[in-house]
Amino acid sequence: MSAALRARAVLLGDRLAIERARYSRVVSTAPFCYQLGDGYVVGFRYGAVVLVGLSEADEKRALAWFGEETVHAIEPEEERVSIALEAVEEGPNADGILRLQTLDLSRVLVLANILAKSVALARYEREIAQVFDTIEPEARAMADNGRLPRARRPLLRLIGSALLAQHRVAGRIAFAEKPDVLWDHPELGRLYAKLEDEYEIVERGTLLGGKLEVIGTVAETFTDMIDTARSARLEILITVLILAELVIAALELFR
Repeated sequence: MSAALRARAVLLGDRLAIERARYSRVVSTAPFCYQLGDGYVVGFRYGAVVLVGLSEADEKRALAWFGEETVHAIEPEEERVSIALEAVEEGPNADGILRLQTLDLSRVLVLANILAKSVALARYEREIAQVFDTIEPEARAMADNGRLPRARRPLLRLIGSALLAQHRVAGRIAFAEKPDVLWDHPELGRLYAKLEDEYEIVERGTLLGGKLEVIGTVAETFTDMIDTARSARLEILITVLILAELVIAALELFR
């Protein structure tokens, strides 16, 4: 006999500014987690909220509260998984259902850590894909016609976006770091490893980091080439002005 539950991860924005005093039944502070109804709500500072074992009404209530504390809200990114409580080996199965022996706090924190990272990585993967779509026409034009991009400001925006995404992925999400709960519950290390492998957290984070480095390198190369071209034009202009002054001086001398 198993109990059917679900976990739902939602990325609400860039950051959560959680007012902890307004929440009761708080059971964890890092990450922030409180009980609601028969389930748990876990909030991560990089904007992800994970709802485990809640009714639809409680989910709406929790998301509404965290929505008020979201900095730079975005169109929500979401990921779900079904949970079955069974006395079997824990982990995701081929049928897409996550089997757990019990829904206690430690297991909730392990699951929430993985789902929050996965939903955040999904957002940044989509954003980086859009950046590559922006770079490709400029690179193709330069390859076909030898024409440099004229607009420097969009390229600076690309560099800024790449740096910001690097900060979020490496600094805030810290995809390669294991959750603190494993220090107190090392027996859950196997479950964490299975979930990490199922959602390919390390692989996706590493690949995303490589793409960010490529974007930064390409954007910096473009801006350096634009600056070089502008410097060359400026040198030509200065040379023309000097020649004009010499011609004018020569004319005045002959007069």
